[in-house]
Amino acid sequence: MNLDDPVCLCFHVSRRKVIRFIKVEKPRRASQLSECFGAGTGCGWCRPYLERLMAEFSENSDSRRDADAVSAEELDSLDSLDFDQYQAARKAYRDAKNSDSSGSAE
Repeated sequence: MNLDDPVCLCFHVSRRKVIRFIKVEKPRRASQLSECFGAGTGCGWCRPYLERLMAEFSENSDSRRDADAVSAEELDSLDSLDFDQYQAARKAYRDAKNSDSSGSAE
């Protein structure tokens, strides 16, 4: 993905904005990235990627522990996607999430 591609598609937060937020604001936990234009607070698809960015660009040791919750396979697959593939994977994630929630309402 390019720096200007949105990481959080719900709120159109680019990778560049998230990295800048991490470097300037120095959040202690990946969950604090929600303060960056609401990143990660919508459908949830981007949370593993946000955790990866936090671990990669943060000087904070707490963020490295948060990133351990994300599997290496998951992270590698996110990094290898171009933007169109990222959007398609998010759509599949949301479709699966919506079908799970509609099935459990019965």
